[in-house]
Amino acid sequence: MTTGRSPEPVLPAVDDAPTPPAGLPVPTPAPEPPAPSPGGALADALVALREATAVIRFELDIPGAQGARESGAELVKQLDDYVLPRLRRLDAPLLTVVGGSTGAGKSTVVNSLVREQVTPSGVLRPTTRSPVLVCHPDDLRWFSDTRVLPELTRTSGVGTDHHTLQLVTSASLDAGLAFVDAPDIDSVVAANRRLATQLLAAADLWLFVTTAARYADAVPWDVLQTAQERGTALAMLLDRVPPGAEDDIAAHLGEMLTAHGLAEAPLFVISETTLHDGLLPDAVVGPLRDWFSDLARDSAHRADVVRRTLDGALDSLRPRTAGLAAQARAQIDAAARLRADAHEAYVGASAEVDEGMRDGSLLRGEVLARWQEFVGTGELLRTLQDRVGRLRDRLTAAITGRPPPGSELTAALESGVALLVDAAAERAAERAATSWRTSAAGTALLRSTDARLDRSSPNVRDAIERTVRDWQGAVLDLVRREGASRRTSARIAAYGVNATGLIVMIAVFASTAFIPTGAEIGVAGGTTVLSQKVLEALFGDQAVRRLADEARADLRQRVDALLADEEARFTALLAAHATDLRDAEALERAAAAVEGAR
Repeated sequence: MTTGRSPEPVLPAVDDAPTPPAGLPVPTPAPEPPAPSPGGALADALVALREATAVIRFELDIPGAQGARESGAELVKQLDDYVLPRLRRLDAPLLTVVGGSTGAGKSTVVNSLVREQVTPSGVLRPTTRSPVLVCHPDDLRWFSDTRVLPELTRTSGVGTDHHTLQLVTSASLDAGLAFVDAPDIDSVVAANRRLATQLLAAADLWLFVTTAARYADAVPWDVLQTAQERGTALAMLLDRVPPGAEDDIAAHLGEMLTAHGLAEAPLFVISETTLHDGLLPDAVVGPLRDWFSDLARDSAHRADVVRRTLDGALDSLRPRTAGLAAQARAQIDAAARLRADAHEAYVGASAEVDEGMRDGSLLRGEVLARWQEFVGTGELLRTLQDRVGRLRDRLTAAITGRPPPGSELTAALESGVALLVDAAAERAAERAATSWRTSAAGTALLRSTDARLDRSSPNVRDAIERTVRDWQGAVLDLVRREGASRRTSARIAAYGVNATGLIVMIAVFASTAFIPTGAEIGVAGGTTVLSQKVLEALFGDQAVRRLADEARADLRQRVDALLADEEARFTALLAAHATDLRDAEALERAAAAVEGAR
């Protein structure tokens, strides 16, 4: 029994057919050079879209990412397996993929249409593991190369895996028409399900087989909805219907087809019957065979089916690429938020270091003790605050004839600054990792690496100490340059460059304007005042602010570079998984070019 309407005929474009290969089994051949296309600009635009879709990544774990990955992979496969090959060769035989649920009798239907056992059938599930393509011997040339389904290796023997396409010829099948027996769409084997989806996307026409017991299941209708969305030509076969229930079940299935926008799909009904040599009786399968024979012999009708499905596939590209582009933008936005979270954590670390350099906290403890040893007794400190002129005399007397002063103070300063930066870097790493863990994308990224990003780098303390030592050397160079440009060389020489440099370093860790606060005096015992007076005596009060500011800015720049290296651990991990903005823009341009070419 048949219901539904057949489409109106449209004449096809005809190209020269390709030369057939010498024979089978067929090794993986070189792709056939593209034949002249009926629309070269469209084919070129589709190739660009295919490349843009294949390149773009959706790796961050955000809503819609998994769907975009699957949709992108399906789009690439459909362009490779069907759209581009069919656009280039509109005169190739019509390819019908026979698909459906487990146990629906797909292989039996194919065998019955061909009138011989060309594909295995049986009670074991899944029966079809490797797809079987059957065609007329004259049409073998169209399928033995990689024009369609290029990923599948051709063979004339029995296929054993999901990467093999078994080619079978049958003279009983009309030329211009080929069938593919596909794996089950709801197979327990995931590879079977993926291959079934791929094959259906490569078809000019679906013959969708279901049974009276399974036609209302959700999985088949999910697949049929895809056919509706992509405009794929479809015929339905309702198999194994109990005698006497044909009209009722067919009517219900017809209502469901109408509700899903598939009212035009021809519907065939096969009642439960006894097989003869594994084939359906001719009287039972006759209406379906006749429909396909008419289709094969009517070139206009066949061309219309091809064009309808091709147009439907092209029409589907717009919403599919729009969805991919939207997900790409969402990926870029998510990456920007993660990048901003990490950056904010390390900006905070830089601010912590800057505050620690200014608030006098570094002039406590060990640094203060070594400073007092460096300049002399407490009475000397009091005297220096009263009269700068006496400072030079007493410091000179204290320094003359003694080992290079300030080595312990230098070490104390180095340790103090290193501790300050190390603690800030450690807190930044913890804050950045914590902020990433508030999102699924950030959590997945942290789990994807063996590195402990919630802790500083293992070698960061060594890097900090090298940075501080390099800065101390730069301060000494600064003192030398400053002294060389003024009449202070003799005075600096009297104190020594090292001693003067240490005084500059002490001044760096005071308030910005060298105005001592109660807290600084209380903490450092007047250290800030002393360093200011010494520097004024050596360089003049106008140079004091600039000298200390320059040394402080240099240290901040070095620390910021070190913290940037720590932050780069987060940004490098993100860059390895984030969607590239250029790829997203390329996808959008390619999609627009396809629409323009159409």
